[in-house]
Amino acid sequence: MPPEKNSEQPVSAFGFKPYEPQAGEEYMNEHQRAHFRAILDAWKRELMEEVDRTVHHMQDEAANFPDPNDRATQESEFSLELRTRDRERKLIKKIEETLAKIDSEEYGYCDACGIEIGLRRLEARPTANLCIDCKALEEIREKQMA
Repeated sequence: MPPEKNSEQPVSAFGFKPYEPQAGEEYMNEHQRAHFRAILDAWKRELMEEVDRTVHHMQDEAANFPDPNDRATQESEFSLELRTRDRERKLIKKIEETLAKIDSEEYGYCDACGIEIGLRRLEARPTANLCIDCKALEEIREKQMA
């Protein structure tokens, strides 16, 4: 399912047009799951390409600078890139877990209370696993614990 681009319609993640449910359409049906799978696959593919670029960049740019300041700058840049890639690696894992939920037809339902998360929330955050109410409660609890 290729991304649809239309200047009049809003565009969600990775150039995909937001899913418009038909009247009476069942929540998280085959078409909806395919839509979110396509978004998640595109997101994962983009992250994997970024990993490859980082590896090649670090191999190409790795140099033994005689000046300690230049070496420190390069190490600092590499460290920042590696931290970013580590966060993306965790995101890739979350995307894979979400794809597994799509396969098992558990996608789109809150892990805490079991209600529908909602198409618009999933468009904004395809890896969401909590409904907006449960997420708000989780954030309140986190603030209280801090």
